[in-house]
Amino acid sequence: MSNILPASSSPSARRMTAYSFLGAVLISATSSAPTPLYHLYQELFHLSPAMITLIFGSYSFALLAALLTVGGLSDYLGRRPLILLALIFNAAALIVFMVAESGTTLLIGRIVQGFATGIAFPTFGATILDTDKRTGSILNSVTAFLGLMIGTLAAGTLVAFAPEPTHLIYALLFLVTLAGIVVLAFMPETITGRPGALAAMRPHISVPQRARATLLKVTPVNVAGWSLGGFYLSLMPTLVAVATGITSPFVGGTVVATLMLSATASVFIFRTWAPQRVLFTGTTALMIGVLITLSGVHLQAVGLLFLGTAVAGLGFGSIFSNILKIVLPLAESHERAGLFAAFLVESYLAFSIPAIIAGLAAPAFGLSTAAYFYGAVIIVLALISIAATRTNLVESPAV
Repeated sequence: MSNILPASSSPSARRMTAYSFLGAVLISATSSAPTPLYHLYQELFHLSPAMITLIFGSYSFALLAALLTVGGLSDYLGRRPLILLALIFNAAALIVFMVAESGTTLLIGRIVQGFATGIAFPTFGATILDTDKRTGSILNSVTAFLGLMIGTLAAGTLVAFAPEPTHLIYALLFLVTLAGIVVLAFMPETITGRPGALAAMRPHISVPQRARATLLKVTPVNVAGWSLGGFYLSLMPTLVAVATGITSPFVGGTVVATLMLSATASVFIFRTWAPQRVLFTGTTALMIGVLITLSGVHLQAVGLLFLGTAVAGLGFGSIFSNILKIVLPLAESHERAGLFAAFLVESYLAFSIPAIIAGLAAPAFGLSTAAYFYGAVIIVLALISIAATRTNLVESPAV
């Protein structure tokens, strides 16, 4: 495999960088668009919180399946064919959402959406690095958070203030996806392919011996951060309505968007700090933010929900962007794909399973009580991580 376009040195390369960045944001926005509608879906289709979180969580399982099988195929078949495949899956998911009339249909839509994201993220990310090695890593750090923010905010706004609340946001995203497919025809390929595509589809997960202790130390806060994101994207709009009495999808969507906006900002705020310092600061911010948010739930104060969410978002974003800076250098070049796969499995399971458990617990104990317990577990995990990482994570001057 070799690059066709010189990175960052031609109009074609810059055009492909912009296209890939916007494509990754679109895919991420599509994945978060259902979030402000979950409370509405509960009422329309008579869904339980458990079913809502199962619908949400199915996305993560499908995403993992795609990541671990076809996520790396663009290295062998080229970037453009895999981008096209991701956009086709994305369009198909949006069609399913537009015609959805039951929880089962929503579940199918989320599964198709997960496959689209699992193909798109590594492909768009690799394309950005093909064409812009100087700022590519920063662009890849913010695409997910930026897209999640745009998707929840746009969906919350349209659901609250525009007609056809269960159709319009999906129709608009469908049109943008179709535009992306058309524009792709005029985009350049960035690499030459190579043989071995079938072998590359075998999932390869491994943690090198040298990285195991460090990964174990940061696992509690990694699980805490992704669990927080999963709760926000599945249950937070409903919790806002239950805790404050404010049922507007716009408010619920804006709370979730605040988490993602803050997470995006944290990537830039802390980008020059040493990774271990950022990890400690982010973990502390995560705990403080969760405490403020739970206070807002208890006091029925939406202002505290926004404040706590903003503080927690600083932790969420900085933790995500710095753990890999700490862990990946501990693997040799031929070991990094397996280590990255292991990290993604851990992260997306944390993103989905705790939220599903919270959804199952909500009917028995109440959503607010489930949120208190959920927040307490996140804080405990963060404290464990601070204790585990209070000294140097690795005995190596390179890290």
